[in-house]
Amino acid sequence: MPKSHFTVQRMHFLLKLVVWPLKRSLQLIKVKCLPVLLYGLEACPLTKSDLQSLDFVISRFFMKLFTTKNIELVKYCQEYFGFALPSVLWAKRVSKFESSVRCFCLICNCVVLIVFVLFTLLPYLFCE
Repeated sequence: MPKSHFTVQRMHFLLKLVVWPLKRSLQLIKVKCLPVLLYGLEACPLTKSDLQSLDFVISRFFMKLFTTKNIELVKYCQEYFGFALPSVLWAKRVSKFESSVRCFCLICNCVVLIVFVLFTLLPYLFCE
């Protein structure tokens, strides 16, 4: 067998051994852990310092996972694996939460207005 065939097999083996478990680990954290954390923080007013602390945790996790201290490499890995920082995800979720609350408040105001109009006009409708 040619030497290149063994090299391809070795690379495929390393891919299975190293990269796929990383993808699975990151997928689990991205799909299971972060949404639970962010769900509890949606209604909380967070400061810039709080958001930076959340981002720091994720950056340190990537540093340990890839055994590097180079922040540029960490950011590249986060981008490559499609891993958004918690501050970015939190901002999106908060804007979505606020828009749903605004919509709910608008509906409630309309209902209150209709009830108010009905009760103010009700005596005039049944007057003889």
